[in-house]
Amino acid sequence: MGKYLCIHGHFYQPPREDPWLGKILPEGSAAPFRHWNERITRESYTPMAFARRMDGAGKITEIVNCYELMSFNAGPTLMSWLARSAPGTHDAMVAADKASLKRLGHGNAMAQVYHHVIMPLATARDKELEVAWAVADFTARFGRAPEGMWLAEAAVDTPSLEVLAASGIAFTILSPTQAKAVAPVGSNDWRPAAPGNFNLLEPYRAELPSGRSIAIFFYNGPLSQAVAFERLLADGEQFWRRLSGAAGDGLLALATDGETYGHHFKFGEMALAYALSQAREGRDGLHISNFGAYLAGNPPRHKVALHEPSAWSCAHGVERWRSDCGCTDGGHPGWQQRWRAPLREALNMLKDAVDAHFDALAPGLFADPDGPDGPDGALTQYGRVLAGLEGAESFQKTHFAKGLSQSGRRTAWKLLAMQQWALASFASCAWFFDEISRLEPVNGLTFALRALELARQTGAADVSPRLEQILALAPSNLPELGNGKTVWRSMVVPRLETPATLAGQAALSLWAAGRFPAEGGSAEVAWPGATVGVSRNTGKNADGHIEAEARVAIVHESGRESVSVSFPAEAGGDPLALPIRTVMDGAETIFRGRDLPWNKRQAIADAFAAAAEQTQWNMAEGLAATGIRLVPERQEAQDTLTLAPLWAGLWPALAWARVQGARLDPKKAELLEIYLRRAGLDNPAKDALHARIQADLAARLAAGPPDFAQVADMIERARAIGLSPDVWALQNALWAMRPWPAGAAGLAALLGLAV
Repeated sequence: MGKYLCIHGHFYQPPREDPWLGKILPEGSAAPFRHWNERITRESYTPMAFARRMDGAGKITEIVNCYELMSFNAGPTLMSWLARSAPGTHDAMVAADKASLKRLGHGNAMAQVYHHVIMPLATARDKELEVAWAVADFTARFGRAPEGMWLAEAAVDTPSLEVLAASGIAFTILSPTQAKAVAPVGSNDWRPAAPGNFNLLEPYRAELPSGRSIAIFFYNGPLSQAVAFERLLADGEQFWRRLSGAAGDGLLALATDGETYGHHFKFGEMALAYALSQAREGRDGLHISNFGAYLAGNPPRHKVALHEPSAWSCAHGVERWRSDCGCTDGGHPGWQQRWRAPLREALNMLKDAVDAHFDALAPGLFADPDGPDGPDGALTQYGRVLAGLEGAESFQKTHFAKGLSQSGRRTAWKLLAMQQWALASFASCAWFFDEISRLEPVNGLTFALRALELARQTGAADVSPRLEQILALAPSNLPELGNGKTVWRSMVVPRLETPATLAGQAALSLWAAGRFPAEGGSAEVAWPGATVGVSRNTGKNADGHIEAEARVAIVHESGRESVSVSFPAEAGGDPLALPIRTVMDGAETIFRGRDLPWNKRQAIADAFAAAAEQTQWNMAEGLAATGIRLVPERQEAQDTLTLAPLWAGLWPALAWARVQGARLDPKKAELLEIYLRRAGLDNPAKDALHARIQADLAARLAAGPPDFAQVADMIERARAIGLSPDVWALQNALWAMRPWPAGAAGLAALLGLAV
């Protein structure tokens, strides 16, 4: 049988996108990053694709894509964001799966239930949708059907396993605490799942009432806990020895959150890469495998009965997601979680209402009401549209009723989106922490608000009064908020968007970014979930207001809405107070940016800051091109420029010009470099300058063919004036070029790569 190792990483971030814009908006707690997806990707997910191995001299001897050597699942909501915003990391995961498939015959990637809902608490329909949509997303992304699927929080019961098995899923992973009893396959000699009876190095079969079965791997609990909480990642050799010592005849499996490597433990990905490389080389007779490959050669010899329902992060079954069970994170001892039950009740009530609404309207909208292409079939197959496996036209042709009107098609699309957002509201993180006003519950309620709006737009009765009644029973730990009803009204309802508010927001965003069109021109704001095209009219109206026409389109909803927009030509002292008049279907509203929730006002501020910085940079770069020529020769004992404070605003542009290689007389260059080093000490503009230099270096290295000597010279000039641009991405890019072409060795040595 042999000794095998499989380290599994669970990579997941909650759905954070605004359900109208399809974009993750700023989250203050993630600063200086824009939001938590961006921060954790930079701290964990990307470093794991480019993990360093070092020699004794501190030189990089290998850059390891850990995903090639470990099992992993990455949630569809996270992978969708990575594909848009960090495509290099997304593609490294996909490439790793292909490499492991070639090497082992089975890929490392596993699927994950779509919205990370707690499956035992979901309805039968929602269980099926979560699995079907997850399979579609995985197939679109990895080019193959998934063999395994991760259950959110490893929360399991028999109906959930039935859905997995019926969908062709061969295995899942659970905590050993979830096993109740084991018996040999073909026998009813059940024994408690306790040491001596329960071998964690082998897979087990869960036999289901339907006659189907599914394999279950149990991870090594103590060792996984040590990785997550006992600083086992502080030393790669120590990590390896613990792994080797725990291995035996069979598969040693670990399971941890992906954020463990890098976000929770800085440089944890390096310890992981070291351990994985030892197993790759067969040290101590221990070899790399994954669950699919091991299962193919080692079918279960024993079966298992489970504690139901149960999960890996709650000692009370699945109470963490519906009651004040005492399990919580958040760092506030003494805080209660009595809000969990009313939050669950409120969202269940809403989901029941939208389900009933869908079932009432769908038979007249979808083809073959009683067949596989009817409403439930259309809803199931909608996951293919979300995954990009099928286009809107093809989907309509297959699933919409023949001869359906444009109005009917719009209603059908809205009903599908309604179900999508209602499901998203149940993402497990809404209950995981200790306060209902945190980001996660507020996001879940925002998705519910979107579903509620779509239901009302398609003729459903408004259940928001009942929802508020239930949320009023959800006590907040913050006295100023009181309860969930206040959270709903003050933090959730202000996020509601309409075509008119989207048009007003687009106009303000274009203005903030310096992109509002000139007379007769047009511009577009394209969020991932919605697009607003703005066409400016010629001249001004009788009130001296700028007038424009906006066309609003929402992804996966057919049709465009036309909105007239007008506002004063002068913004005045506070742009957010600017009254933007919108008219749609004869109804007039006044939009003001100050009424937007914090995250959308911050996004507009960010757009303004980016545009202002670029404007200032363009001006400073032009001034610096002149100023650098006026710098005189250094005089004896001179340690900075005369009137140095007056040059301070030009410091970044002067430093940029020097890094770019501006030619100067040696004595002039000497004085300039002295000034640049001194003025750069603790300079608040240094980070932005570093980012600009890093982007320029990366672009030069990506050019074909790259000028390696030029890149090296720029790095040396930057270091000579006290700058330290991050060369991490350059190291990755150059490592991928091996065997290095002529001229690259010098740059490799400068970047710390072992040559």
